[in-house]
Amino acid sequence: MLDQHNGKIPVIIITGFLGSGKTTILNHVVRQPDMKATAVIINEFGEIGIDHMLVETSEENMIEINNGCICCTIRGDLADKLSSLAMWLDTGHVPPVERVIVETTGLADPAPIMHTLMTDENLLNRYRLESVITVVDAIAGASSIGRFSEAMKQVAIADHLIVSKGDLVAEHSEPAAFTALRARLHDLNPRAAIHEAISGRIDMQILDCQKGDDAEAAFRDFSDWMAAAEGSCTDADCHEHGHEHSHDHSHHAHAHQQHHDDGGITSFVVRLNEPVDTAEFNGFLQDLVIEFGAHLLRMKGIVNVKNRPETPAVIHGVQHVMFPVSWLDRWPDEDRSTRLVFITEGLDHKKIQDRFAARFS
Repeated sequence: MLDQHNGKIPVIIITGFLGSGKTTILNHVVRQPDMKATAVIINEFGEIGIDHMLVETSEENMIEINNGCICCTIRGDLADKLSSLAMWLDTGHVPPVERVIVETTGLADPAPIMHTLMTDENLLNRYRLESVITVVDAIAGASSIGRFSEAMKQVAIADHLIVSKGDLVAEHSEPAAFTALRARLHDLNPRAAIHEAISGRIDMQILDCQKGDDAEAAFRDFSDWMAAAEGSCTDADCHEHGHEHSHDHSHHAHAHQQHHDDGGITSFVVRLNEPVDTAEFNGFLQDLVIEFGAHLLRMKGIVNVKNRPETPAVIHGVQHVMFPVSWLDRWPDEDRSTRLVFITEGLDHKKIQDRFAARFS
């Protein structure tokens, strides 16, 4: 998400549990004039009501509708479909696109899709991950999160949360339950803004892609992660882990261990005040993801590297996989510390903090 753009096409992942309302939202999205330069990759066309908008049917399950939006289905590997889309664009088979929206199945863990965008060299040259949007059912969402780990992970790793069917709460639920759901979503993912969809209609600005200065956009996004992680820590946690030690350790962290009934989702920050050696830091991170990758839902960081002190590195990881490092052209302020935000599941944050303290203090 923080990669320098270099003409790459932004990819937005829309996920959400079974029946959450993703299809209804996509029905709304593909009809909007602002989406005319969008490619939508979905599992099946089945419930997408666009037959009357169809202007062309081509091979490989790709259709173009009369507002210029392109839709295609996933009947195999996502990487193959994205590669095909790139070929269609290069050959002029389809018009240029400004974004790609990928809809996951209701039971899907979004991590593998993110892994695809992070590890396939051909895709890395053409696409960048823009954001993960999770749709949550206002009526059944709390039950799904409580019963299914997939639903909880979908919430925990999202950049935006859309609560659907809020207009049905009065008839099928209670306002108190709806308020409790929103509070639970915030507890599980304090970084994500919570939006509402009424009959599938959403604020289209949610699908806006980053524009303008790369460094400013990157730090603005990362600051949101930092503020959420640090703002959620309790007084005791902040006091224990966030103070500056009098003997000038180069490592300190803010952390907040979520309660067990929040699914063991933890958000915390690790800071390193001294620049790091590239090889040593890369090796350390690789060891970390090998050992704890299954529990590392997402990680994002700004890194001060010894041999490039004026150009911060941006790193982003999902479970066992790390994005290739990207570089910003400058720091936005005088703070040159390395800052890493972790979102973990079922992992004591002290295990991660202690590893950093042992290596970099």
